[in-house]
Amino acid sequence: MRVGLFFGSFNPIHIGHLAIANYIVEFSQLNQLWFVVSPQSPFKNKARLLSEYHRIELVNRSIEDDLRFRSSSIEFKLPKPSFTIDTITYLKEKHPDHDFKMIMGADQIPSFHKWKNVEELKKQIGFLVYPRPGISNHELPDSQEFELIEAPLMEISSSFIRKSIQDGKDVKHFLHPEAWKYIQEMGFYKRNLSSPERRKTKDERRKTSILSFKPIKPHSLQQPIRQTFFRITSF
Repeated sequence: MRVGLFFGSFNPIHIGHLAIANYIVEFSQLNQLWFVVSPQSPFKNKARLLSEYHRIELVNRSIEDDLRFRSSSIEFKLPKPSFTIDTITYLKEKHPDHDFKMIMGADQIPSFHKWKNVEELKKQIGFLVYPRPGISNHELPDSQEFELIEAPLMEISSSFIRKSIQDGKDVKHFLHPEAWKYIQEMGFYKRNLSSPERRKTKDERRKTSILSFKPIKPHSLQQPIRQTFFRITSF
């Protein structure tokens, strides 16, 4: 099976990621594409990074039951910070029958030489490169390991979405509906409240809970407790 590996923090995953993934899996030789959720990028600040379990839940809600796509939590089990060469080595050992290709944005090319064991990485896997704003085709490596995919140019970024939500903007159409619903339910990326605002919010929640209080019926104590689990896939 030919599998594309789409690495990213997906903080959060948005329609740009989904459109690129859709294009590549349909207009290349790939049979399937895996979203490999990274716990921590060596080149990114971790301060605004959601929990890895929340981010993979956002991915799962976004791809739903589309059999062309899968989520992978494999990097959660590897040493941190995560390095691509270690993940590729592990996946190739675990899935020797798979032909892996790494999907990367053209904006990653300028820092590619800084990656761990980059020459060994190029021997182990080929790269499908999709266009990114500000990077022209002539800046891409002239190497057989890199294949340029003429995917649509996406100018949406996760940082834009985080900043927009923090500023109180409604950007629901930039995300899958189920991902947006989850972000709203959990209150992710919203501006930090000041102490008076925090107290007011807690008071409002307390008032709401009191108003909506309902007596517990005796027989209801015997009902089994329902539990909800995050859906996490490992490869």
